[in-house]
Amino acid sequence: MLSRPVLFERLLATRVTVISAPAGSGKTVLLRSWIGLEYLAGRVGWVPSEREKRDPQRFWLSVLRALRQTGSGAGLVQALSAAPDLNGWAIVERLLTDLAPLQGRLWLVIDDVHELGPEVLRQLELLVMRAPAELRFVLATRHGVQLGLHRLRLEEELTEVRATDLKFTLAEAEELLEMAGVQLPGPALAKLHERTEGWAAGLRLAALSLAGHPDPERFAAEFSGSERTVAEYLLAEVLDRQSEQVRRLLLRTSVLERVNGELAGLLTGDEGGERVLQDLEQANAFVVALDTARSWFRYHQMFAELLQLGLRRTAPGEIAGLHLAAAGWFAGHGYPVEAIRHAQAAQDWGLAVRLLADHWPALHLDGQTATVHELMAGFPAGMAAANAELAAVAAADELARGSLAAAERYLGLAGQASAPAPEERRGQLRLLLGVVRLLLARQRGDLPAVAEEAERLQALADTPDAAPPALGKELRALALISLGSAEYWAARFEDAEPHLARGAALAQQIGRPFLEVTGLAYQAATEFNRSLTRSAEHSWQAVKLAERHGWTDEPAAGPAYMMLGAVLAWQGRPGEAEPWVQRAERTVRAEADPAAALGVLHLRGVLELARGRDLHAVAAFQATERLARHLAVPHLLVTQARALLLHTLVRLGEITRAEHGLAELGEQDRDRGEIRIALAALQLAKNNPHAAVAALAPVLDGSASLFRRSWLAGAFLLEAIARDALGDRGAAERALERALDLAEPDSTLLWFLLQPAPGLLAHQAGHRTSHASLITEIDSVLAARNSASPPAGPPASPEPLSSTEIRVMRYLPTNLTGPEIARELSVSRNTVKTHMRKIYAKLGTHTRAEAVTRARALGLLAPSAASGMNPL
Repeated sequence: MLSRPVLFERLLATRVTVISAPAGSGKTVLLRSWIGLEYLAGRVGWVPSEREKRDPQRFWLSVLRALRQTGSGAGLVQALSAAPDLNGWAIVERLLTDLAPLQGRLWLVIDDVHELGPEVLRQLELLVMRAPAELRFVLATRHGVQLGLHRLRLEEELTEVRATDLKFTLAEAEELLEMAGVQLPGPALAKLHERTEGWAAGLRLAALSLAGHPDPERFAAEFSGSERTVAEYLLAEVLDRQSEQVRRLLLRTSVLERVNGELAGLLTGDEGGERVLQDLEQANAFVVALDTARSWFRYHQMFAELLQLGLRRTAPGEIAGLHLAAAGWFAGHGYPVEAIRHAQAAQDWGLAVRLLADHWPALHLDGQTATVHELMAGFPAGMAAANAELAAVAAADELARGSLAAAERYLGLAGQASAPAPEERRGQLRLLLGVVRLLLARQRGDLPAVAEEAERLQALADTPDAAPPALGKELRALALISLGSAEYWAARFEDAEPHLARGAALAQQIGRPFLEVTGLAYQAATEFNRSLTRSAEHSWQAVKLAERHGWTDEPAAGPAYMMLGAVLAWQGRPGEAEPWVQRAERTVRAEADPAAALGVLHLRGVLELARGRDLHAVAAFQATERLARHLAVPHLLVTQARALLLHTLVRLGEITRAEHGLAELGEQDRDRGEIRIALAALQLAKNNPHAAVAALAPVLDGSASLFRRSWLAGAFLLEAIARDALGDRGAAERALERALDLAEPDSTLLWFLLQPAPGLLAHQAGHRTSHASLITEIDSVLAARNSASPPAGPPASPEPLSSTEIRVMRYLPTNLTGPEIARELSVSRNTVKTHMRKIYAKLGTHTRAEAVTRARALGLLAPSAASGMNPL
């Protein structure tokens, strides 16, 4: 390492430093030597260059790990684990919350920022913009990136280090050569420095070649030309100066993204590979250790490209064989993803398909759907349609991305291509098809199909040689949880409960927390009908488990958020419910899981009713009805949503519209208990208490069934209101007391907000009642809601936001003013104003705060830190 104190001082100068220079300019070496300074020990989080930076979740997880390895970051930044589709925006918001109390300077160094995708760059921009002042950033990149740092430049909070700044001085070049054991006469040194123009990589390669060169002055004089020329020259000169063993190792292992001694020995047939790699790394010869034990290494990207070029020139016919050997080694040592990539690089498509088909179930159960999608992209176009196993995995990939129609198409292709499958592969194909069919049926809400596929999958799990022994229990847990969740949405609670309990317990036993989260969430759903308290307990267990493994933004956690929001909404606590509903809306995607998404829409309607925002509730319940058409079987919440829509129309005074809605229902639907309760509310609004009593009678005597017992409290409350209107005070008191009996155990106050009866409650409190404290609580909630002034206006428009509007919206939660946002986006103030007006109109809001709240509810923004509250 060469000390460069002038540049070190520049890295400390401002809150953000950007080092922008071409490959080989010495960015990484500068950063590593700077980080090694004694006074920075434990104060720098380093995110090195990795291929996985293209994946947002892996990038942000590496940022978290880097910060947690620092002294102050270890106590502030919470750990997360990899999971499919982990939302980068939410990680940034969480990181900002974790670092808010930061005291003392802390640096985050990110190398090769140019490798980051557009979405990660926007997320990084948000982090830089909103981070506490004590968090400093050093960003290294090969070329300019769109990070919107011009405001920092105007505020003199940005230091920019360019390629000209990184050029080695003549004195530094001399010191570098002396460290490599090379001494050149003054004229030769000056010539070499002139030829390289202080280019760090060129000087380092020159130093490597000059060591032991018979004529160093001639070498220095001839070291010239463009970067390409230099690369071609060094390919011969540098490698020719190495021993045959080292040269062979470097060339043959250049096909690897990482290498260890055993792999090097496999690809070269020689021993001592680890020692060679350690010596090269010690000499800074473009070899970087990846672990503290110095057992795994990678080559500097530029050096690797040079080596690969040399391998193509000297042994082009051996490249495929090297990839195949690497594929076999990685597969045999438990690294299936790298094995598949090398099989693809060798274009051994049969091997690549077999490896992916064998390992896909485990990858899916670990939540690695993003990795599967990347691997699928490595196969030739059209191949998935011709190979049964690959078609099955393609179906799973499409399913994970929310394309149910495409998944069905690939399943059909897999079935058509299964006949010519080799006998030894048919068992694995049946397993793949069984899992994918189960997942597809579950996402469509098709209970009969789920039951059929779950039975088949359990039979496979129990059949010797039909499934890998290590996956038998995993498949059984998946089948049970899938069956239980489908039974829940079909309102078969008694069947769902034991399946979910067994599935969740088995998932915990075998260490599959991703499955366990889903099982616990749906256990909470089945408990909702009996006990809101127990439902919240199960939901909270699922949430904590998801948080522990970094799955807070995964669809698997969505039902847990939904149930927590439902408990709080039915308890008349809409303010506390809102963050959980927002989380559910952000994590559950209608295209991927329409049954759960329908539940979230229904919950949004309930929450808006609890708040007294009736127009918004109407929009949510109507959206529920539309989404229900995409399900294979009736959804348990459809009837409830229709009934609550009728209640809402009555509250809005739209009696005629409510009557039309009732008339459009079939006779069987009109006889449901929920619809009869809504009919009673309509009759009371029409001043016809006799008709209301008649509508409620089958509900109260149990002949008109209800999906959920919580609705019975609403029926008795309406009965009390109707009897009071008829002058039957005794019957009214008995009905109201029964409503309070049902509401008391879980403080289920929602019906008392939907059908306020303050006079009746006051009279009941003054007479004999066992619910005086509950009545006081109801009065308090009603008073609080009446004192609030909910925003007027229509619900949010379904019209989608444009990409530019979304970009503007990302700045709304910040403290930036409109002109400051305009400077960030390099647009005029009027342009920002125009976009903000359009955002407000599309979201159905009038202020910036309302727009942020609504956008979070729709999943367009990450939730606020308040969404982490414990409802218990």
